[in-house]
Amino acid sequence: MNEPRSAASWDDGSERPDLHVSAPGWVVAVLRVIPLFVVLAIGLVATLVMLPLERLVAGESRPITPTITRLVCIAALAILGIGWRAKGVPMRGPGAVVANHSSWLDIFVLNAPKRLYFVSKAEVRDWPGIGWLARATGTVFIRRDRREAAAQVGEFRRRLSLGHRLLFFPEGTSTDSRRVLPFKTTLFAAFFADGLRQNMWVQPVSVVYLAPRGRDDRFYGWWGDMDLGPHLLAVLGAVRQGRVEIHYHDPVRVADFADRKMLAAHCEAAVRGPVLSALVQETVGSGGA
Repeated sequence: MNEPRSAASWDDGSERPDLHVSAPGWVVAVLRVIPLFVVLAIGLVATLVMLPLERLVAGESRPITPTITRLVCIAALAILGIGWRAKGVPMRGPGAVVANHSSWLDIFVLNAPKRLYFVSKAEVRDWPGIGWLARATGTVFIRRDRREAAAQVGEFRRRLSLGHRLLFFPEGTSTDSRRVLPFKTTLFAAFFADGLRQNMWVQPVSVVYLAPRGRDDRFYGWWGDMDLGPHLLAVLGAVRQGRVEIHYHDPVRVADFADRKMLAAHCEAAVRGPVLSALVQETVGSGGA
């Protein structure tokens, strides 16, 4: 169960977290994986059944199927036993959401509080299983190719006109969940295109994972050359789970920034704040212990 990883995947060369699953953990994993599979399957079937009717009644605005995705993600986190809490107010109306990327769990975590559409690299479209799910849930696929920039801006404009909120991961890769990498400013260039800049809003969001007690602080991180299978099994088999916090920062208007670099720097700083705060608290707690 190996997912293709990009050659640009981040890796600091450190030793990987211990993903050993205990004997009780195997029992817990089995008890979780069956209902998780059922929920995902029901959600996918419900989405595929509703899509034609939804398109007939509401065109491409998709007022129903994203709610199915959200309910599935809430149920998935409940089955896994991972608690979550949202802080701040999710943006209302269309716009872009930019967040740090730590794990495959981000799909569930970011969809649970609010309806979103992910923006993903084009290769994901062809990944077995995952690509199918991504297409069914309305993911926007893009290529980092300047020759396709105009078409991508047109697609963003079209999706925003439908009232969609688009989620981007400006780091361009996932990390160990303990840091935020520099944001790639090229992503923000599309927001400054004519027809988008004046009415485009961007909300930075921080995703902070707090590992189960006694496990590596990076337990939920999935990065570098880590295979999906062992990490998925470790999470499924965690007898005691941790939790995740989703911090919604104030949305900003693109027109209030001189260029993409200033907008990217603002969003990066906002996203990094809660992640660093959690790291400091863990360090202080470990020292006190």
